[in-house]
Amino acid sequence: MFLFLVIALAVVVAAVTLAVVGGGEGGGPLPEAAPERLQDPLPPDRPVNRTDVESLRFPLAARGYRMADVDDALGRLGAELAERDARISDLESALAGAQAAAAHLSLDKSARREDQP
Repeated sequence: MFLFLVIALAVVVAAVTLAVVGGGEGGGPLPEAAPERLQDPLPPDRPVNRTDVESLRFPLAARGYRMADVDDALGRLGAELAERDARISDLESALAGAQAAAAHLSLDKSARREDQP
């Protein structure tokens, strides 16, 4: 019985080896699999929105995800967040300046009214 199992194992190993090396019907070794690439990258021509980020799916690699794809996406998102933060800061400072100017004008108008008899 043990001898039968050893022979069966040897036949299976030989068949798999022949199929991989090219002794099968394919006429050659197994073709190289093309590496998976990011199917839907972030759009380069417009700002990234929520649906772009939600639909972003990274292809799997031998040890998780392809680092280049993830690094590119994170770099793009980081740059856009920094740009938006700078824009928000500019708008907030402009709003604060406008509010201060409006308050100053309001105080000037009320002071002028009090000065008039």
